[in-house]
Amino acid sequence: MKTAHFLNSIFKSENFNQEELELILMQFEEVEFRKNEYLIEKGKVASYYYFLETGFLRSYSIDTEGNDVTTKFFAEKDIVIDWHSYFLKKPCKESIQALTNGKCWKISFANFMKLFNIEAFREVGRTRLINNYFELKHHSISVIADQAKDRYLNLLKEKPSIIQNVPLKHIATYLGITDTSLSRIRKEITL
Repeated sequence: MKTAHFLNSIFKSENFNQEELELILMQFEEVEFRKNEYLIEKGKVASYYYFLETGFLRSYSIDTEGNDVTTKFFAEKDIVIDWHSYFLKKPCKESIQALTNGKCWKISFANFMKLFNIEAFREVGRTRLINNYFELKHHSISVIADQAKDRYLNLLKEKPSIIQNVPLKHIATYLGITDTSLSRIRKEITL
């Protein structure tokens, strides 16, 4: 069964007994999305979080000058979530939009809480939250302290699928540079 296979790859069945794994799988619902569709919208409370099976998404916000700025990309096996909104029931400050067609698995907060008594489930969640925090912190410092070319090369090394599947205008705002600067950097690298 494809559902079990994908979610098993996320939860690594060796961490759970069969009963726990079945309970976990039952809480998730398959969702297909289309390019440009929103999974989470600014101003609304996030009711679900998602495990991305296929496709690419981005989170973004609008800056004080009205510019669309990408804050994060999501690819296969990523958790797609607005942590603050989902857990604290606060309105989202950014939107999460599909860059391609794709598929993910969603879980409501109520169903998530049903699983919280499973120690291994809590550990998987804690590890993902910590990794997400460190990725965000690393990116924030990189935008301040690293050269644009180094930020691009790092993204190319760590997430090549993003470079291959995401519009360059979104990559540029994520890196904190203009489209023109990104084009120049890409040209330098290919020479």
